[in-house]
Amino acid sequence: MTHLSKLNLPNFSFRIENESIFDPIRKKWVALTPEEWVRQNFLAYLVQDKKYPKSLIKVEQTIKAFEKTRRCDAVIHTSEITPLAILECKKPNIKITEKTFKQIALYNSALNAPYLIITNGMDHYCCKIEFDPTKIIFLDHIPDYEEMKLET
Repeated sequence: MTHLSKLNLPNFSFRIENESIFDPIRKKWVALTPEEWVRQNFLAYLVQDKKYPKSLIKVEQTIKAFEKTRRCDAVIHTSEITPLAILECKKPNIKITEKTFKQIALYNSALNAPYLIITNGMDHYCCKIEFDPTKIIFLDHIPDYEEMKLET
């Protein structure tokens, strides 16, 4: 069994069998990697604690940025299906660095989401992007869904 790190998130229950975890958003079993453990915990946090609608979250959304196809860990949409936030997850032992922020900024060049969220399960960052003029504001919390929608 894969070692499941204790994360800096509330405890949630998951369906885990044979090195797989059930993803309730994609409605399928996926390999239980350290990064997937972080993603499933953080998505549970967003859905259960922060009231993000499951139906408006797209996991592993494919985008095209600078002529290359890439995959976002998750994209949260508004009810109009406009991108609201991009979520980037890293393994718990991976330090979040400037490189991580550049990666999510690259994804955002294709989506223009007003929020970016990065987590390794231990440290969580949320930035609000203002586009005219471009300004990045680091928030001291992860907004709930309604707060995030109101601020856009």
